[in-house]
Amino acid sequence: MTRTGTTPTNLRRALRREVSSTVGLLADEQDFAAMRRYRTFPFTDHTAYLREVEALLRALARQGGHTTVTLFDPEEYAAWCAETATDPDLPASRSRFTAHLAATGARVTYTGQPLTTLLPELVDTAVRQATWEYATTVLATAGDCATCGKDIGKAAYERAAHLLVRLLEAAGPGIHHLVCSVPAADDQLLAVLHADGTAPPEDTAATEPAAEFTAVLAAGIALAAPGGLVLRTTAPDTPDRLHGWRLTDGTLTPLTEAEVFSAYCTDARTGEPLSPEPGVEYRAGFPLAPGPDDDWTTHH
Repeated sequence: MTRTGTTPTNLRRALRREVSSTVGLLADEQDFAAMRRYRTFPFTDHTAYLREVEALLRALARQGGHTTVTLFDPEEYAAWCAETATDPDLPASRSRFTAHLAATGARVTYTGQPLTTLLPELVDTAVRQATWEYATTVLATAGDCATCGKDIGKAAYERAAHLLVRLLEAAGPGIHHLVCSVPAADDQLLAVLHADGTAPPEDTAATEPAAEFTAVLAAGIALAAPGGLVLRTTAPDTPDRLHGWRLTDGTLTPLTEAEVFSAYCTDARTGEPLSPEPGVEYRAGFPLAPGPDDDWTTHH
C-alpha cells in the first residue's frame, strides 16, 4: 500500500536515495594500464576514463544518495580474484571487489569536489591507512621485554603518547604542525599532526589524528629506529618557528639550530642546499620536561 499521490516510479526514485554507492577509482596511469589487459574493461584512455568517472559521481550526487570513492588497486584485485576463485575479466567481479573495498579499503566521501581535489585526498587517505596498519602491526608483534617482561608495543605507545603531550605543553600557544618520520624496512613511515596550542594537550592527544601520529612515533621507539620529529608553529604577527628533534633509543633529543636549518634547507633527494624560507625562524629543539618513563633504555 502506498501514500496517495505516489507512483511506483516516484517510490523507486525515493528508494534510490536510500541506497549508498561506492566507486572504485584507478588513480594513475600505471593502474589504468594494468586493467586494460582485461577484455571487458571498456576504456582505452585514462583522461577520458577520469572524465567519465567525474560525470558518474555528479550524476549520483544529483540523485541525492551517499557516495564514497575508494582506490582500485589492480594487483590487490588480481590477488582477491585468485583467493575467491572469481573471474577477474567480468564487470560483476570488479563490482564485487569494489564492494569489498568499501568495507576494508581507504575511502572518502564525494561531496561534489572536483577530481583534482578528490584524488590527492584519496591518495593521502590510503597512505595514512597503510601507515597506521604498518605501525600498529609493529606494535602488536614487538613481543615482551626480556628485562622487565612488559609488552614492548604497549609500553612504546604509552611513552610516545607522554612525549606528545609534553611536546605540546612546551610548544605553547599557536597553530602547530608536527611531522614524525621513522625508517621501517624498505620504506619510511611518515605521520602529520595539526594542533591548536590553545587546546589542552591531553585533549589533542586523544584525537584520531593524534593516535595515528602516536602510533608512528611508538613504532620508532619499539624498533629503536633513528627517526626524527619537526615542529612548525604559526602565530599572529610573528615569524613561523621551526624546531627539530632526533629520535634515538626511545628519546627525543633536541637538534641544534644549525641542525634544524640544515634539515630544512637541504634537498632530501639530491643533498643540494635550498634557500631558507622567508619569514621563518630556524630554532633548536627545546628540551622536554622529565616524565615517569624516561628510563626507557634501562628496561626495554
